[in-house]
Amino acid sequence: MTEPGPAARRAGELVAALTREVADFPTPGIAFKDVTPVFADAAGLAAVTVALAQVAAGVELVAGIDARGFLLAGAVAERLGVGALAVRKGGKLPPPVHSESYQLEYGSAVLEIPAEGIPLAGRRVVIVDDVLATGGTLAATHRLLQHTGADVIAAGVVLELTDLGGRAAVAPLEVHSLHRI
Repeated sequence: MTEPGPAARRAGELVAALTREVADFPTPGIAFKDVTPVFADAAGLAAVTVALAQVAAGVELVAGIDARGFLLAGAVAERLGVGALAVRKGGKLPPPVHSESYQLEYGSAVLEIPAEGIPLAGRRVVIVDDVLATGGTLAATHRLLQHTGADVIAAGVVLELTDLGGRAAVAPLEVHSLHRI
């Protein structure tokens, strides 16, 4: 893994300072990491946007995962002067769609993108999201985009929960985390 530059270090410091920990959510024993305060803080959002834009340099499209990834994708795409793609939870888009199913801890889920109107084959894409935990959603997004012919160059996340093994689940996709705990 490469050493983060000044923008990523600054963003990581703000993520560490602004992330809220919520005990026993969503179930007892879990310490939920809420990055919403990072996005609500002007300096935090700006730092995260700058750092993720550096990860995404040279892409043609920024894909954000439902739902907080939408905020990031829009901000990063605007900064780079490229488009943003919302990767939606299943059932939120009109047909036709490209879809990818994946396993959750207790069940399964589906991610979707439009099958028409957004040419993806051969386009350089970066995926952005708020948190990398077990990696299931990020891995499914990567597969979904690959199936359309997109060239997914990397992923950028605001916070990585290293004990949950998400990085291994998405390998060999290159992942850039602004803050790791």
